[in-house]
This record gives sequence, C-alpha cells and structure tokens, in this order.
Amino acid sequence: MRRKNSIAASTGFACLCLLFVTRAGHCQSAEELAKKLANPIAAMISVPFQMNWDDNVGPVEDGNRFTMNVQPVVPISLNDDWNVISRTILPVIHQSDIFPGAGSQSGIGDTTQSLLFSPKAPTASGWIWGAGPIFLLPTGSNDLLGGEQWGAGPTAVALKQHGSWTYGGLANHVWSFAGDEKRRDISSTFVQPFVTRTWPGGWSITATADSTYDWKDDQWTIPLGVFGNKVTKVGGQTVQFGLGPRYYLDSGSGGPHDWGFRAVVVLLFPK
Repeated sequence: MRRKNSIAASTGFACLCLLFVTRAGHCQSAEELAKKLANPIAAMISVPFQMNWDDNVGPVEDGNRFTMNVQPVVPISLNDDWNVISRTILPVIHQSDIFPGAGSQSGIGDTTQSLLFSPKAPTASGWIWGAGPIFLLPTGSNDLLGGEQWGAGPTAVALKQHGSWTYGGLANHVWSFAGDEKRRDISSTFVQPFVTRTWPGGWSITATADSTYDWKDDQWTIPLGVFGNKVTKVGGQTVQFGLGPRYYLDSGSGGPHDWGFRAVVVLLFPK
C-alpha cells in the first residue's frame, strides 16, 4: 500500500507541474531559448522527456535497459530577488536480463525531487547559482526498479554563460533515512559537469558526464555523452529535440557497459 501511495503521489506531483504550464506568448528567438535550456535553473517552464538506451547491463553484460525520465522544471518566483526551481525526475523503465534469471520488468522507478533556491540576477562576475534540498521518493513499482528507501540531501548548481557558451556543473548527495530494513542503504553522490555551445537557429551541442559515486560499493558510474539539439516548432508548440551517444568510462558490475544512446524531447513554455 505504501508503494502504491508513493507512486500516486509522485505521478500526481508530475501532473500538477504540468497544470502550471501555459502557452504564454513570447518573442524569444530559437537561439535564446536554446541558451536558456542550457541553464538548469533558467526561469522557464519546460517538460523534458529524456530517453536512454543502455546495453551490456549486469554482471555478465547480457542485459539491456530503457529509461524515460519525465523531468518537469517549474520556476516559482518568491520575490523580486529570488526564484525556487522545482526539478522532478520520474523514471519509466523497461529492462531485461540485468542478471541471470532476472527476466523482464516494466514500470516506474524511484523519483527524485529537487528544490533549488536561486537569485534572479547573476553575481557581479556573471555566475548563476542555486542550492537547496533533494528528496528521494520510493516510487518503484517493482523490487528490481527501486530501492524501497526514502532519502534526502543537498543539491547545488553553478554555471556561467559567456556569449554562445554555457559551462558549469550540478551536484547532489542523497542518504537514505527510512525504508525497508531488508533493502540496502543508500549513500550516493551525483556530479554532472556540462558545457554547451549554441548557434543561431536554435542549434546547440552539449557534452556532459552524468556521474554517480556509490559510497557503499566505492564505485563510479561515468557515462560521457555528446548530444546535438535543435529548438523548433511543431504546430504551435515550441520543442527542442536532441540525440546523441553515451559511452561508459566506468561502471560497476551491475551497471551498463560500453555504448548507450540518448534522445530527448523538451516541451518549452517561455513567458
């Protein structure tokens, strides 16, 4: 029952985020929107659907996994000086043979919810930053899709935009504090350095390494990815499409190995 309630709460939150989305008129160029999307804490509502394909998963490297992360980003104005940026990640997963005899599983993974408090104006030196809490919600619909642990910790992001370049990093750490006593405790650090180059017409290229360090196993997972992106319109909806390969520089015995692939569709709702 607890897991079903968690799934309902997480799904409800994602839907609530979507209700805040409005098709407000705007006159921003595609290049300006691409530059905003390179900033994880830009004051713009967006709803990314990030689709990741990973192969050679597991101790005998015989499994595969598809993960679609639904990631609504909702900025909320607190006053004239501060925003809080709500970033939700709700994973929808299908995986097969991640270890011998595992079979296939489909469903929802564990949800993360970040709240980043960010000044509306950059610093005098041009840095944009935000910091706040991150929460782990045990919304996994299957024992092999979630950790059945509640978690929390700090998260922060810092970046600089100079001309057509954006560079910076996002990091968080999550400790588990409650959950199924039979399941493994969580102590995990996520580090995401990124750099993006934008061009007129809404084109951009992003390089990133969405790296995780598992303190329980003393193991890094480091996928290096390079993605091409384009902001355009489909009907009346402003959209960014992106795709590109990922290569795992390091991964534990239970994780993916070698090459993967990512495709992203981002619905944009600029003011």
